Amino acid sequence: MSESSPQPGLDAARLHCRSLEEALGRFRENGLDRIADWGGRLADVLGGGGRLLAAGNGGSAAQAQHLTAELVGRYRRERRAYSAIALHAETSSVTAIGNDYGFDHVYARQVTAHGRPGDVLMLLSTSGRSSNLVAAAVTARQAGLRVWALTGRGPNPLAEAAHEALCVEADTTANVQETHLVAVHLLCECFDTALATPLARRAVLTHGGTP
Repeated sequence: MSESSPQPGLDAARLHCRSLEEALGRFRENGLDRIADWGGRLADVLGGGGRLLAAGNGGSAAQAQHLTAELVGRYRRERRAYSAIALHAETSSVTAIGNDYGFDHVYARQVTAHGRPGDVLMLLSTSGRSSNLVAAAVTARQAGLRVWALTGRGPNPLAEAAHEALCVEADTTANVQETHLVAVHLLCECFDTALATPLARRAVLTHGGTP
């Protein structure tokens, strides 16, 4: 193909990158404080023996499993393993619960089984309207877990069902998922940084004052 020949899809690729840059710009403005806060609080929970449960559907399920893999394994720094479970990866449980109780219950029932008061449930959804994730959020709150949601544009039912939500403003589902991946990586970055920060210093950074 000569340099002067049109390249199919090039305009679409440029438009995609432009819309992603805009979504990331909005995320930098509105989401970084929340992600940093979540990272520090997740370090407190997991460092104290708690657990992270994570769930999503489709591509968001892969993002949830990406997050738990980074915590059980490692992100960048060598450190001990932490308890994190991607609920969709329990395939026998998912298919059995879906068959016996319906797909809306595939995560809520696992939250009942694995969640403990003080644990964190992270739910990822591009639409924020997945009924199985909303049901999991409601069940988790009743069981004493803290519920965080990564969603697309708000308001949406999942953001309303969670204790806290980070709603990504993006033009396409793909851009939402791409921004969620950045959020997952930054959450791991902030988690590791918090683990390496002495508790007294962390308290100063969070609440102000002097150590």
